Amino acid sequence: MSRFAGVLRRTFGIIREHVGTDHLGNKYYVIPEQKTWTGRMVRAKRLVVAANPTEYEYMEGNIPLEWDAWIRGRRKEPPSIEELMKNKLYREQIKLKAREVEERDLVLQAKEYEEGLVAAPSQTMAKGHAASTGFGKEQISEEPTSTANTFQPGSWMPNPKK
Repeated sequence: MSRFAGVLRRTFGIIREHVGTDHLGNKYYVIPEQKTWTGRMVRAKRLVVAANPTEYEYMEGNIPLEWDAWIRGRRKEPPSIEELMKNKLYREQIKLKAREVEERDLVLQAKEYEEGLVAAPSQTMAKGHAASTGFGKEQISEEPTSTANTFQPGSWMPNPKK
């Protein structure tokens, strides 16, 4: 930084340098390391001025991952436009491949169900442990139960006399 910029910075406050802008319109700045008027060193800072400054309108993904890594100091250099485009294309390719794998898996699963190689998932739920004496026996419940179109009212049993 020039001596003149240093004098301006100490006199008028913070001078920030524009580093880049992303495709969403967010602007990224760096405030270089500087001395205050008292002579104390203030370390460099990175900041973003959001294109959408209201907090309640912020959504996840409003800052690209590459710029987020730069802001948080996980990378030294800000991302280039070429890098951003390459990573965007890569993420789209990964999504397409994942969708293709999921479709192939569903087709294979349906084929295995038809051929009887895999049992269809059942919707029953066993209560208790198989080693217990009451496993699999119908238990009278005080709570009413409802499954789909059937309703089974709960039953009441008197307390045994002591």
